[in-house]
Amino acid sequence: MRPIPWKLVIVLGVIAISAVLVAPTFNSKLWPYKKINLGLDLQGGMHLMLQVDTDKAVENKTDTIITDLRSSLKKERIRYSLVSKKSFKEIIVKIKGVNNFGKFNNFAKNNLNNFSIADTKLDGDKKIFTLKFKDKNLQYTKKMAIDQALETIRGRIDQFGVSEPDIRKQGEDRILIELPGIKDTERAKNLIGKTAQLSFKLVDDKHSLEDALKNGPLPGSEVLYEMPKGGGSKTPVLLKKRTLLSGEYLTDARVSIDSQYNRPYVSIEFNKKGARLFEKITGQHIHKRLAIVLDNQVYSAPVIQDRIAGGRAQITGSFTMEEARDLAIVLRAGALPAPVNIVEERTVGPTLGADSIRKGLISMAVGGVLVIIFMVIYYSMAGLIADLALVVNILMIGAGLAIFQATLTLPGIAGIILTIGMAVDANVLIYERIREELRIGVSVVKAIENGFAQATLTILDANVTTLIAAIVLFQFGTGPVKGFAVTLTLGILSSLFTALFVSKIIFENLYIGKGNKKLYI
Repeated sequence: MRPIPWKLVIVLGVIAISAVLVAPTFNSKLWPYKKINLGLDLQGGMHLMLQVDTDKAVENKTDTIITDLRSSLKKERIRYSLVSKKSFKEIIVKIKGVNNFGKFNNFAKNNLNNFSIADTKLDGDKKIFTLKFKDKNLQYTKKMAIDQALETIRGRIDQFGVSEPDIRKQGEDRILIELPGIKDTERAKNLIGKTAQLSFKLVDDKHSLEDALKNGPLPGSEVLYEMPKGGGSKTPVLLKKRTLLSGEYLTDARVSIDSQYNRPYVSIEFNKKGARLFEKITGQHIHKRLAIVLDNQVYSAPVIQDRIAGGRAQITGSFTMEEARDLAIVLRAGALPAPVNIVEERTVGPTLGADSIRKGLISMAVGGVLVIIFMVIYYSMAGLIADLALVVNILMIGAGLAIFQATLTLPGIAGIILTIGMAVDANVLIYERIREELRIGVSVVKAIENGFAQATLTILDANVTTLIAAIVLFQFGTGPVKGFAVTLTLGILSSLFTALFVSKIIFENLYIGKGNKKLYI
């Protein structure tokens, strides 16, 4: 028995593997593998354009520096009567005593790297320093806010479980988000847009809540509202403004069930430094109420009964299980450095996506059938071989999309249609070379060998240059352009394989060594 040629084994193996990878897209019961991901334009979903409030990110940075500055001035024994914010990027510092003026001037130059002294003014025995964010540091802080917001949102969406989301920066302060297949759009918007600034603050029990509501809170205090338990209106709570512990020390957040009331709550865990701070805070304020605040909303304000070690706490409230899960997701992913606002929102319905798929498949089928008919009419038997290689080519593109979990978009379908033309174009070059060889009287076997040998370099040149263009499109393109580049790249690689390997093997098995003297081409 004659052994099966190893080249034929490779081709049959590639076809079999490709069929196995593509099969779940058409029937998920056939094989437990992932389907080809469909883009927003094919399966429907959500399109959001977010604007990051970068000025707020700068203001948050300024607030942090003000808090640190007060502590540093006490440590350096530089007397001051005021450290306050003038604007989101300016700080006013009022230094007491002539001998402290020079000290503060040197301290600011050596330690406040983000700020420069923009103005000074004498006020009796005090000197007022106006510190202003340096332009270079201001732009860097804004850029970092965008980058951090991008990564935070990406982390939240990954945990939310959306396959193949498209999240990228747009312009200077915007983020574009496309979520294919998303159905609960409101939940997605809440998850993405929640700032998730977590803080622990003491309840101000020394001053009157009624007076604060009537006349406004005293300096150093603020009124926030507590989440209602089991319905009802929100309850005002008077808090000390100073944040004792923030969410930056958070390492984990999980949903748990309260065994007593059978209600979900979020269990949080701090890192080592956060655990030490939490233990110190609870130890110093026993029998006082410590409020857990998330995005300026009080979730709970329990009384500290004892020092709490271990770095664990609970966020309770009238949560549904879904709300508790989403809260845990945003806490794990981290807080946004600044609020984000939705400036553009579009929802693509599944019916529109289905219509796009139908039209795309029809155009691909019509184009493919016309190419197949042309090849059979113009090249006869050789045209059938090219058509067979074309079917293998399309199958391999589908397998590539499945194995790399790339997203198929409407422009991606256009890339496949373009590939159909490029695939037979390689065969046309080979067949015309074979025709030339046959015209000068070369044998069928020699004409086939020379046709493939002489056309190979031309085919490689043409396809490699197109491949370079496709890679550039993928690297620097966005959205639809990337979708086109993905299928074009896969199509070029599979076209090279089918034209130079699959077609040649079919010719070898039909003509070379078979004694066939007639080639219909």
